[in-house]
Amino acid sequence: MKNKLTKIYGVLGNPIGHSLSPVMHNAAFNAAGVNALYAAFETSDLKGSIDGMRALGICGMSVTIPFKTSVIPYLDELDSLAERIGAVNTIVNKSGRLKGYNTDGLGAMKALEAKIDLAGKRCVLVGAGGAARGIGFMAREKGMALVVANRSVDRGLALAAFLKCRFIPLERIRETKIDVLIQTTPVGMFPHENASPVPDDMLQEDMTVMDAIYNPLETRLLKNARAKGCTTISGLEMFIHQGAEQFRLWTDLDPDVDLMRTVVKNALEE
Repeated sequence: MKNKLTKIYGVLGNPIGHSLSPVMHNAAFNAAGVNALYAAFETSDLKGSIDGMRALGICGMSVTIPFKTSVIPYLDELDSLAERIGAVNTIVNKSGRLKGYNTDGLGAMKALEAKIDLAGKRCVLVGAGGAARGIGFMAREKGMALVVANRSVDRGLALAAFLKCRFIPLERIRETKIDVLIQTTPVGMFPHENASPVPDDMLQEDMTVMDAIYNPLETRLLKNARAKGCTTISGLEMFIHQGAEQFRLWTDLDPDVDLMRTVVKNALEE
């Protein structure tokens, strides 16, 4: 029963209609007996939204495309990892003081480590946005040999400089030997479900391919990779693990990860 003591959480992004964060977090709150409600907030006014979060006492926010880097100036403090990464996907409101965290990289690494040993693997990171920063940073921490591939040369070079790794234009991705491909762009998500950011003919059966997109559950890239015999990892696993860490930051409780996975998968399959 929601009442005047119900704590409010949410996700900020644009667009946000595809997000299943409310399904996942509301199920986790209910299962843990936490009196809380999680909603989706689509906005084009980021500063106004953060001011509103503070003014209304909203206890926590997830941050998604396109705000993971641009939200930083509006926060009071950054966790040391988020500060080093330079991107935020989680905000905790403690008595009006907003602190930013990054759980993207942790979620991605947990999803990958369930399938492969990461150390020494040659990894190509497709994309140069906020999610790519978090994932790329943690990939280097795990000892992966990283290359950034991006359509925009300027953005790709900037991320590669930050990550202290090599950059290649996306159209030259065939020229690089790849053990692990991690796709972090919105290509393949609604309304471009039939698109893939990389050519089908560069996929090889000895590759591991992960797409950070979780809706749809199997993107065109993952379908193509599976057909080529690659090991594939859905963005669902990264989404669940990063969400579980968000839940811990907000509540100091461990969520039911299996339940979170089940409700999101069921929603995707409906």
